Amino acid sequence: MCRRAIADNRQFEVDDIELQRPGPSYTIDTVRQLTARAAGPIYWLIGADTLPQLPTWHEPAALLREVNFVIMARPGWHIDWASLSTPYQSFRQNVVEVAQIDISATDIRARVAAGLPIDYLTPPEVVRFIKEHALYRAAGPQ
Repeated sequence: MCRRAIADNRQFEVDDIELQRPGPSYTIDTVRQLTARAAGPIYWLIGADTLPQLPTWHEPAALLREVNFVIMARPGWHIDWASLSTPYQSFRQNVVEVAQIDISATDIRARVAAGLPIDYLTPPEVVRFIKEHALYRAAGPQ
């Protein structure tokens, strides 16, 4: 579905390196693989709701050294900078302002299960794929 979503946009690329690795997939491993490809600096976009969890990720000190985190505020989410430890407070300068669209994968799946349309919530090719493969439908007779 990711490939279908970006098919008409050359500014994006889908990479399945995390799917090719056996066992748990850690962000730091992905970053190291991308760096080994000489992909240049790694910028990792995370939602503001994920920021407080970042210190619990696998090898957080290495992540701080090897990744340029970009923080995006999600609708209705406030970043409590004072509650973050010092190294993470510096991310305040990495917050980007974007148009806020309150769309989630959970809501899209729930709409499909309820028989509601998802047009304009996801690219047309993805809508078509979900319909063709009867994804996310509620169990039982349709």
